[in-house]
Amino acid sequence: MTRVAASELTSMTTPASRLTKYTLGSGSVEQLTKRNIEVVRKLEEAANEERTTSDRVARVIARFCGSMTFVWVHVIGFAGWIMLNLVPGVTHVDPFPFTFLTFMVSLEAIFLSTFILISQNQDTRVSERRNHLDLQINLLSEQENTKMLMILQAIAEKVGAEFEPDEDVSVLAQETELEKVVAQIEQHEEK
Repeated sequence: MTRVAASELTSMTTPASRLTKYTLGSGSVEQLTKRNIEVVRKLEEAANEERTTSDRVARVIARFCGSMTFVWVHVIGFAGWIMLNLVPGVTHVDPFPFTFLTFMVSLEAIFLSTFILISQNQDTRVSERRNHLDLQINLLSEQENTKMLMILQAIAEKVGAEFEPDEDVSVLAQETELEKVVAQIEQHEEK
């Protein structure tokens, strides 16, 4: 492990410069974050590859519907339709109160809401998968931290290090009982 001298730390002014100069093991924090970004990118690609053709079409339509281009197309289209059907002396295809325009807008709303729901359902599935991954990583980290506390206590006892008994450390060194934590959260939510 490369050590950083105190003088080097004080000369670094920005958090980013600290990240790029401080090294862990054989690589820098910057290299680790690049690796993590690459892993996340691959997970995103895998999720996108799982999408069906209809999911992809729904995603494209939902993206377009959420754009200003979509708004301007409709503003121009509606204004043109209304003007065309209000100009005197011209045969009106859809005279006021524009029943056909209302029908088309209603039909469009039905399809757009369906495409948006399909896209949101896919996003929800990806989000649930990420949440599950986060939970697994958090549980693993908690288990690792508990084990490290137990090992540190054993090392301290072995080398005869004197330390004041700390009730918090003793409690943290115990394995977390998830069922109790969930029960506490539920109790708090009910209040």
